[in-house]
Amino acid sequence: MLRRPTAPLRKPQGAEYYPEAPAANTMRVVPLGGVEEVGRNMLALDVNGDIFVFDIGFHFRVEDDAPGADYTLPNSKYLEKNRERVRAVIITHGHLDHIGGIPFILPRIGNPPVYTQRTTAIMIAKRQEEYPDLPKPEIITVEAGQSITISNTRMTFFPVTHSIPDSMGVSVETPYGNIVVSGDLKLEHEEGVPTAHEQKVWGELAKNKNLLFIADSTNAEKDGFSIPEKRVQQTLEEIIKTVSGRLIIGTFASQFERMIRIIQAAEKYGKKVVTEGRSIRTNIEIAQKAGLLEVAKDTIIPAQAIGDYPPDKIVILSTGAQGEEFAALMRIATKQHKHIQFSERDTIVLSSSIIPGNEISVQRLKDNLYRNRVTIIHYRSSDVHSTGHGNTGELVWMNKQVNAKFFMPGYGYYSMTTCHAKAVEQSGFPRENIILADNGSVIDIEDGERFNIHKQKVPATPLVVDGFAVGDMQEVVIRDRQMLAKDGMFVIIATVNLKTGKLRKSPDIISRGFIYLRESQDLLNQARLLIKKTVEDSTRGMNPIDLDYVKNQLADTLTGFLFSRTNKAPMVIPVLIGM
Repeated sequence: MLRRPTAPLRKPQGAEYYPEAPAANTMRVVPLGGVEEVGRNMLALDVNGDIFVFDIGFHFRVEDDAPGADYTLPNSKYLEKNRERVRAVIITHGHLDHIGGIPFILPRIGNPPVYTQRTTAIMIAKRQEEYPDLPKPEIITVEAGQSITISNTRMTFFPVTHSIPDSMGVSVETPYGNIVVSGDLKLEHEEGVPTAHEQKVWGELAKNKNLLFIADSTNAEKDGFSIPEKRVQQTLEEIIKTVSGRLIIGTFASQFERMIRIIQAAEKYGKKVVTEGRSIRTNIEIAQKAGLLEVAKDTIIPAQAIGDYPPDKIVILSTGAQGEEFAALMRIATKQHKHIQFSERDTIVLSSSIIPGNEISVQRLKDNLYRNRVTIIHYRSSDVHSTGHGNTGELVWMNKQVNAKFFMPGYGYYSMTTCHAKAVEQSGFPRENIILADNGSVIDIEDGERFNIHKQKVPATPLVVDGFAVGDMQEVVIRDRQMLAKDGMFVIIATVNLKTGKLRKSPDIISRGFIYLRESQDLLNQARLLIKKTVEDSTRGMNPIDLDYVKNQLADTLTGFLFSRTNKAPMVIPVLIGM
């Protein structure tokens, strides 16, 4: 059967697992983020006495993990404990789920040098400008096809196809064969046949003795081959060329190559481009700085200049295709944009698929767009979007090229890594050589012949960025936030006579996110009577009066009362003032 971690051993509360450095005959892999989830990518390889970190990303969707926090990061405690052996960070590409955590985590692990390609280096430097008080990382630019030696370890960078330029995978040499880390990727192909370029890249990898292949699993639940990005670019160019009226294209700012092609096509057909969204403007600036985009100065115009041109000469490139409330598309659709209003002649292209979890917000966006009587083209009706991640057919083809002894699906939810493992097994790969890992798993490959997954895991609970604070968010804080987010709070403010134990006046009540006070007077009157009775019963015969005890009694009693009346359990906070 597939090998995966067993349940961790019971250990004293507060104890954390930090294994000793592996023996010389052992190669260690520790995924610290990016499995069991999409995003928050970080992987540690412990080889030849050195630790190399691959990617340091973050995760935007934190509502379930820590309501109200800004975003979450992979846990860096294992690397902090071993910081004297961390030799380098290798960044496979410039998406935020691979570079977003660098400003916060790099100082914690000793500020090792960062190796990456040019476009990614520019993106890292640009993001660092948002944190002027943090030390600037040492960024060393490498090229695809280049081999370098860091400390005791030689590694080779190879180009991969993704939705952003300068994406790469890495092949790390060990005494027992190479460990190949794919990064995010797909294949260039024509009707399921990889192009000559792809065959050359992966053919070079096949020439090596490969010990372990760690590969992207994001689209492993989809069969066959993905739509080539080239076809999407051709479709968008045809739309730009032929559409009558104004054209608005909503896409991900991370779709670097697509944005570049859209701007080039607009210029080719004599149209002006308006960029809406900070992330799009930032990435276009980076593309120009990296030499990936050259356009005439008057091709990109500000939104306030739209009225100076005929509608059919305008292309608006916008963020917000996922229905984000404050992104440009939603603001235009709800008539809250200063300079842009939709008309019936407008055509909207939603050049993105729906990210799981965003279905309701995307539907709300489409409803608001249709209220403006516009025409909408989306990925289900036309080839206007292609994923940056390979489907199962591509993943299996790559696996066969690498021909490693062991295989570990990475980058994806557990369902994705499991589907990836099953697809590879069905292609003929030995089941017993497939590793299914969780965040924090410690995988040792011994003598290049067998692997062992430790029963315990290193710390993998996400770190939380909450305002200026970065670190573990205590369980009690998360629990309180989840309770407040679910049922709100009910605050009781009462003044107690410390001699008699009776209330000096009727208690004040504050409710937030629980009930609307003006429409709940009967409930409030009953609550006030219960508060008075609970305080007086709790203090009867008590000398001196213990207000902490009374608070606990009040919280328990009111929690039960409110639940019985409303079927909701708000956080009850008694504030008692003794006089």
